[in-house]
Amino acid sequence: MSRPLEGVRVLEMAGIGPGPHACMMLADLGAEVVRVERPGRREAATDRHTLRGRTVAEADLKWPEDLERVRTLAARADVLVEGFRPGVMERLGLGPQGLLTDNPRLIYARMTGWGQDGPLAPRAGHDINYISLTGALHAVGPAERPFPPLNLVGDYGGGSMMLVVGVLGALVERARTGEGQVVDAAMVDGASVLVQALLELRDIGLWNDTRGDNLLDGAAPYYRTYRCADGRFMAVGSIEPQFYALLVDGLGLRLDELPDRDDRANWQELAKLFADRFAEHDRDHWVAVFEDTDACVTPVLTFAEAPAHRHVTARRSLVDAGDSSVVAVRAPRFLPAAGADAVGSDRSTEVPGAPREAELADVVAAWGAGDG
Repeated sequence: MSRPLEGVRVLEMAGIGPGPHACMMLADLGAEVVRVERPGRREAATDRHTLRGRTVAEADLKWPEDLERVRTLAARADVLVEGFRPGVMERLGLGPQGLLTDNPRLIYARMTGWGQDGPLAPRAGHDINYISLTGALHAVGPAERPFPPLNLVGDYGGGSMMLVVGVLGALVERARTGEGQVVDAAMVDGASVLVQALLELRDIGLWNDTRGDNLLDGAAPYYRTYRCADGRFMAVGSIEPQFYALLVDGLGLRLDELPDRDDRANWQELAKLFADRFAEHDRDHWVAVFEDTDACVTPVLTFAEAPAHRHVTARRSLVDAGDSSVVAVRAPRFLPAAGADAVGSDRSTEVPGAPREAELADVVAAWGAGDG
């Protein structure tokens, strides 16, 4: 198993959502992650897999002894991850100015919704609020009202993933300069980066602000979902003409008898034709029709169904953790250069271990007197 971050020490100040998710990914990549939690803070069973692959230690930061232990760990860490509102870590005496003075190589990664500055920086918020100011929320859902896209765009796409990118970039720069730095990962910034391609489409007139009226938001008849006879759905992504032709053929229609798909005035008529065809059979029928084609037509699976799909099973993307729960294995995967052509040779899909509890003093002793 390739572990590119092996030897990297990460100190995680306990939080919820994107912070733990980011540290899960760092642990999956081989980092040694120690999560510091307030006494009695753990919630049973809600985070056993998100907290995988790391050590959990309790610390009451009102006690000088525990606070000093956390400072000692920070002095020996490569990365510190925190997700409090701006100013909280400073009030605890754990702000970046002091910790970077003690450990100039430290990468101090800060995860917030609004960022470390700006008029909303001190305000509370959730994923739906952060993405509402970026245009992303407005663009998702039917014409009647926007729908929150779970918490994938703000918390995870714009939050944890951007924090991981920042940490990795800072580690590369530190290898060159020997110096650490502060990573300010804000979900409002990250979500804005995620919509950059749509902003460009809008600039050139290929996207508009009317929800449900664009290529990728469910308006196009060849990029949307369709209900089948059993109430389940198929996902259609037949954008390119050659894939669209395969969609039409699979539905038993004739391309030369259909309205021009490039004329938006025909989209509603085409969507009804396709909807009527999909409604004639159950989802399994359509899976059989399209499974081995390039039509870009796939079943819409539930969380319960996804692990059993033949491709997900072959890749071991989602696996049984051994306790009747489903776990997403590490991503991305790594192949050594010598085996880059060997399909399936990466064994990094093993499920990382559950979190291990330890005393804070024992963690300090285990990390020794290194300089971080």
